Amino acid sequence: MKSTAKLRELREKPEADLQAREVELAEQLFALRLQKVTGQMEKPSKIREAKRELARVLTVLRQKRQAG
Repeated sequence: MKSTAKLRELREKPEADLQAREVELAEQLFALRLQKVTGQMEKPSKIREAKRELARVLTVLRQKRQAG
């Protein structure tokens, strides 16, 4: 149920906002991976959450491009 609400919110956003969110999540994922390597990471589950959110954004972007 939780991910369905997130998908609904993402589908309502314009493509430009989704592209900005994609860049933001990619940078966040890079920073989290860097923290993991240096041993400064508090919650390793944040990497998984960021990867999933990035995948959701990319999926919605791909759907929008195919539809329009």
